[in-house]
Amino acid sequence: MERNFLLTIEYDGSGYSGWQRQPDVRTAQGELEAVLSHVMGKSIQVNGTSRTDAGVHALGQQASFHGEFGIPTDRIQTAVNNLLAGKGGGYGKLGRVGDMRIVKVEEKPAEFHARFDSLGKRYRYIIGNGPDVDIFRRNYAYQITEPLDEAAMQEAALHIMGTHDFACFQAAGGNERETTVRTIYSLTVKRQGSDVVLEVTGDGFLYNMVRIITGTLVEVGLGKRKPEELAAVIESCDRRNAGHTAPAEGLYLVEVFYDEMQVQAAREEGRACADRR
Repeated sequence: MERNFLLTIEYDGSGYSGWQRQPDVRTAQGELEAVLSHVMGKSIQVNGTSRTDAGVHALGQQASFHGEFGIPTDRIQTAVNNLLAGKGGGYGKLGRVGDMRIVKVEEKPAEFHARFDSLGKRYRYIIGNGPDVDIFRRNYAYQITEPLDEAAMQEAALHIMGTHDFACFQAAGGNERETTVRTIYSLTVKRQGSDVVLEVTGDGFLYNMVRIITGTLVEVGLGKRKPEELAAVIESCDRRNAGHTAPAEGLYLVEVFYDEMQVQAAREEGRACADRR
């Protein structure tokens, strides 16, 4: 009988040339498909929700696949994770952790599709903003030693929330989209110790959109732009008017939404930010 599975996946993007399968390079999708094919005993192709770039990390990537399988659902996670950690086939050390892990496996109705049924996504961007650079965080945060004004960044973020044509925040080189209109439900900027952490939730994102938003807000935080300039930047629909593209290493795909209640909670979070203005 045909079965359809949804995987929740986390991975350290440092060792991958992005999510999407490519010939002759290591990608997250390619690695996952190879291990799944071994476990399931037949060729597997997964449908991922987000095509994260090289160096981008995931805490909650989602991918679905289907086929006729006899393996129990609860066995898939253990078998795949053992291979991803290098414990299969009589090699690997007990306790070793790989750079990818299946967090959850769910069986879904036949018509379910991880990408097309998604209602939204949440991304996190981490900026290390202490006085010194930490080489051990070079793959996991954008490190800026000049002090950032996170309050100004949050004020600027309010102009980004809502439904707009976000062509100004789209980099060249991605897949051509029918429209560049998107809805940002919430965008928060908070200081956590020496880090400044951005969290953005929306119904969809353009190529490099979160990284360009981050770069633009960083310029606000450094005093190079005024928060109120963001409205005109968005209205221009011109990439040249937005800020620099922040590096991939600080970006994390946190969560994919399939439940309208998750979307509503994100909207309420956005309204709370606006009310605190």
